[in-house]
Amino acid sequence: MLEVLLDIETTGLSTTQDHRIVEIGCVELKDQIPTNKIFHEYINPQRKVSEEAYKVHGYSDDFLADKKKFSEIVEKFLDFIKEKKIIIHNADFDLGFINYELKKIKIKAIDRTNVVDTLELARKKFPGAQNSLDALCKRYNIDNSKRLKHSAIIDCQLLKEVYINLLGQKEPKLNFQNEEIIDNKFIGSKTNKKNFKRKIIKISSEELNLHKKYLKSYLSKNNF
Repeated sequence: MLEVLLDIETTGLSTTQDHRIVEIGCVELKDQIPTNKIFHEYINPQRKVSEEAYKVHGYSDDFLADKKKFSEIVEKFLDFIKEKKIIIHNADFDLGFINYELKKIKIKAIDRTNVVDTLELARKKFPGAQNSLDALCKRYNIDNSKRLKHSAIIDCQLLKEVYINLLGQKEPKLNFQNEEIIDNKFIGSKTNKKNFKRKIIKISSEELNLHKKYLKSYLSKNNF
């Protein structure tokens, strides 16, 4: 079965303020194994990137100025995801922006029925816990050290590992140092498990003699 991991970056948080997509990344899977086929484009949003969004992904107006517009990459993008299950973390956000862009150029919206939202999967599996992509990477001991800033293609690579774990193909490793208590639900302990060592206490000769006297007295009283 063919699937596509999908992630986007944007100029801001809401389409109601006409924020646009600046990056799309897709990674194809076959039976949960990467096929080495990817789709990746930086996009000229035709508007300024908000300061908040720039802090998240680092894509400046100057960097995006000479990139293709969404209308110029849309055909290639839709062809890449065609007839494949789409895997997204926080699908409402990503699909909301993609369908907003499609509506602008009068193309039919992507149907949600063929989309798997890993955020929903995580919330069912870990109710009350933090379920951001970074939090799930910590929970499953997935190396996200390359994620200095958000990047659609790097996030797709991390999402692949998270998705496989959420499907139950792998079990989360115990990582007490990274877990916490959220909403009064025990998620784990922040204490490093290396500190949990069995301590052996040696008794003194005086304590040993007192113990022997007690046993002798007890046995005598009970006719042993």
